[in-house]
Amino acid sequence: MDTVLFDLGAVLIDWNPRYLYRPLFNGDEKAMEHFLAEIVPGWWNHDIDAGKSLTQAVAERIREHPEHAAMIALWKDSWEKMLRDEIAGSVEILGELRKKGHRLHALTNWSAETFPIARHRFDFLKWFEDIVVSGDVGLAKPDPRIFALTIERCRLVPARTVFIDDSLRNVEAGRNAGMHALHFRDPDQLRDDLNRLGML
Repeated sequence: MDTVLFDLGAVLIDWNPRYLYRPLFNGDEKAMEHFLAEIVPGWWNHDIDAGKSLTQAVAERIREHPEHAAMIALWKDSWEKMLRDEIAGSVEILGELRKKGHRLHALTNWSAETFPIARHRFDFLKWFEDIVVSGDVGLAKPDPRIFALTIERCRLVPARTVFIDDSLRNVEAGRNAGMHALHFRDPDQLRDDLNRLGML
């Protein structure tokens, strides 16, 4: 295997809406988790990742939940507060793979509107030959079509490609696309997995 296809969020970049909302709920974890699960749920953010504009998505949720209008609006207006630092151990591994001469690509579920913030902040993103951003292509993992698009656009040979993602659904989709898929849990485990494959 000579190619590694990385997910970005929760693998190389620490992104979590709790960083924005926890201080606003004054330590009430139960209320915050209810808000994240019911008012701005994962499927809603997935629609944004797949190409829906932030403005449209936020406006729709505010119409459905006007009592939470101010909090919902922050998803767009203060999005950058959800973004923390690089995950140092993972970026270290990325650098080692780069030095070994492996081809490096990324496939991320990310809004086309906010991804430029990450590009500006994280220099290591320049190490990738290409980054397929779901919001740019109007498809999101685990849709098989975004894997097919990535394989074609990045000229990947699936049997020679290791795919790394923190979502089990996405890992399974990558495996179904013919890649050797690894479930990311933490950098130490990723290092062990890549060592077993002889990649490091």
